[in-house]
Amino acid sequence: MEFPFDVDAIFGERITTVDQHLRPPGRRGPGFATTHRVDLQQQLMTIIDEMGKASAKAQNLPTPITSASRMQTNRHVLYILKDNEVKTTGKGVVIGFLKVGYKKLFVLDRRGAHNEVEPLCVLDFYIHESLQRNGFGKELFHYMLQRERVDPHQLAVDRPSEKLLCFLRKHYNLCETIPQVNNFVIFQGFFSHRHGESVT
Repeated sequence: MEFPFDVDAIFGERITTVDQHLRPPGRRGPGFATTHRVDLQQQLMTIIDEMGKASAKAQNLPTPITSASRMQTNRHVLYILKDNEVKTTGKGVVIGFLKVGYKKLFVLDRRGAHNEVEPLCVLDFYIHESLQRNGFGKELFHYMLQRERVDPHQLAVDRPSEKLLCFLRKHYNLCETIPQVNNFVIFQGFFSHRHGESVT
């Protein structure tokens, strides 16, 4: 997505992590005025809101599940991917984002026993439609796995679309799900490294 301001000034790296404080990770230094920092934060919030709307539209959701205000009230982490090379009428392009966070869940194992767990959850994942099937989603997801130090089968995924399920199957061989009564999807191997969490 293009924006009418300098995306490169907001994001220092190709992939940037943003938490509930919404601090623009871009330029710093003695000459970095407070007013400029506030402007960059406002632009960052605009990017998050617009990307959240685009993700909701792509998933046919009535309202966005990712927004700047939601980020401020939750301990979620947003991984934002920008294009370092495309220079268009704006100043940089945001390719997509991946939102994750730890949540307490009750999930069923293969025997139907309830387990109280707090896994890292995939909460929202979006790559702009014009840039899909170029490896950007894999790049972003792989970066998140490395940064969070988790294996794909350890994740719980909130309301995954068919497109996301296909992505996980293709790139991470996550094929066999363990049926749940909530909106989260977990995969075979989810319980392989968990001990003492069953509550029934």
